[in-house]
Amino acid sequence: MIGRALGLERGASGAVVALAVLSVIAAIALVIGPASATDLPFATLAAIRAPRILAAILVGAALAASGATLQVAFRNPLAAPDILGVSAGAACGAALAIVVGLGQAGLQASAFAGALAASGAVWALARWIRIGDATLALVLSGIGIAALASAALSLVSFLADPARQLPAITYWLLGSLAAGGTGELLAAAVAIALGVAALWLARWRINLLALPDEEVRALGADPVRLRWVALAGAALAASAAVALAGVVGWVGLLVPHAARRITGAEFSRLLPLSALAGAIFLLTVDTIGRVAFPIDLPPGVSSALFGVPALVWLLASRPRGPGA
Repeated sequence: MIGRALGLERGASGAVVALAVLSVIAAIALVIGPASATDLPFATLAAIRAPRILAAILVGAALAASGATLQVAFRNPLAAPDILGVSAGAACGAALAIVVGLGQAGLQASAFAGALAASGAVWALARWIRIGDATLALVLSGIGIAALASAALSLVSFLADPARQLPAITYWLLGSLAAGGTGELLAAAVAIALGVAALWLARWRINLLALPDEEVRALGADPVRLRWVALAGAALAASAAVALAGVVGWVGLLVPHAARRITGAEFSRLLPLSALAGAIFLLTVDTIGRVAFPIDLPPGVSSALFGVPALVWLLASRPRGPGA
């Protein structure tokens, strides 16, 4: 009881600190850039930079929350929206929506359907191949489904109108946190809020998925149903992020590991801190990519550029066991 109370207090303190850090970084991102706060009226700066800041916060929080959920649902630290094919499935669905000519709502729905189909296929394939190592089965299944979704994306791009639709797909896949208008931001915010809220409401039951399925059933819960609830919430949040900013990697894999260092494995503590830390990470790297480079780096590039060294540092700084 004492350990759990200390863990809850640590998780709450971490969330409060993360929220304060996020507020400071957002304020800094608002005033620094090629045009400083002294060069332009504040209203102009807010109109230009505030949507991009909000997009970075939404996308980072959605991807990190999705990654944390998938890692618990699959009982696998390698689970993430991009590694498990969720991002590729959402990208394929969104590209198909662009070719068909659907609006933003149709794009969101198509991206969600692609993400849910990809994650469900990965889970089913990993259970079916049964190679003995659950981690290896999941990774191989994710690689296969992601490759299949990428091939479908290539086919959709090949069939697209080269003068009108193909440039839109290519630009969208490169990613941009500045491409969304008010309507796109609102649609993404609603979808991400619904996905994360579903995960938060089911947080105590999702936490049971860290146990073997037999123990989950013994506690009176259905692990299959819980896993689908977790997948649906994670897919909705991730697909909305992909629909808004394109494919952004590393956030869903890296950030939950960093947050787990503070909160432990308890999902009710891990979820909010992961979301806040994801927002901090993506907003920070996007601000650096916007200010420190002569070109405006796409979020997929900046997240990998800074995410890979951060992941290496996390792995290198892990406590070593007695036999290490």
